[in-house]
Amino acid sequence: MTRLSVNINKIATLRNARGGNIPDVVKTAIDCERFGAQGITVHPRPDERHIRIQDVKDIKPIVTTEFNIEGYPSDKFIKLVLEIKPTQVTLVPDPPDALTSNAGWNTVKHKDILKDIISGFHEKGIRTSIFIDTVPENIVNAVETNTDRVELYTEPYAANYHNDREKAINPFIEAAKLANEVNLGLNAGHDLNLDNLRYFKENIPGLLEVSIGHALITDAIYFGLENTIQMYLRLLE
Repeated sequence: MTRLSVNINKIATLRNARGGNIPDVVKTAIDCERFGAQGITVHPRPDERHIRIQDVKDIKPIVTTEFNIEGYPSDKFIKLVLEIKPTQVTLVPDPPDALTSNAGWNTVKHKDILKDIISGFHEKGIRTSIFIDTVPENIVNAVETNTDRVELYTEPYAANYHNDREKAINPFIEAAKLANEVNLGLNAGHDLNLDNLRYFKENIPGLLEVSIGHALITDAIYFGLENTIQMYLRLLE
């Protein structure tokens, strides 16, 4: 079964909009696991507009499944990850002021930098994943960074799903096959939702984990958090 890691950034966004501690980010992480999530994801940014550094520190002790910290590998981010020692770190190439992650790594251009950073994480026993697109060259060269996994950037699939889902998913099928051939673990994330998740899961070989935040938290407004997590889990069975 493909694991579901719930990104709780949007819970922090809602809290920060009003101040105080409602909703409680730590309690949400606990509840997500209690409701069946198999991982918790956070993406701290330098301006702390959603998840704060203190949130990351507060969440780490209570996670009983897997803790995934994603972000741009600035010196401050690297220091945080090495301190927290999450189950997994997912490296994204977006600059600190980006609204959301919107591209994968060029693993040819950034191979040496990624290799050096990943080596430091491996010394602490942290599993690594790098955000990547479906360009074969980037997948093949990801092997040389020594990353454990790659996370497929699925926004192009989601954007074109209702126009022609077969055409939309084909590049991801080929990318997944290639990742499997070169022994890279396979994650996926970005704009996966209740409409498009099952088709993606059914067609992507070797899919280990999906990280879903914005859509899942939005659905929870209508369906409730526990019910929503169960709905997503059923799509991954």
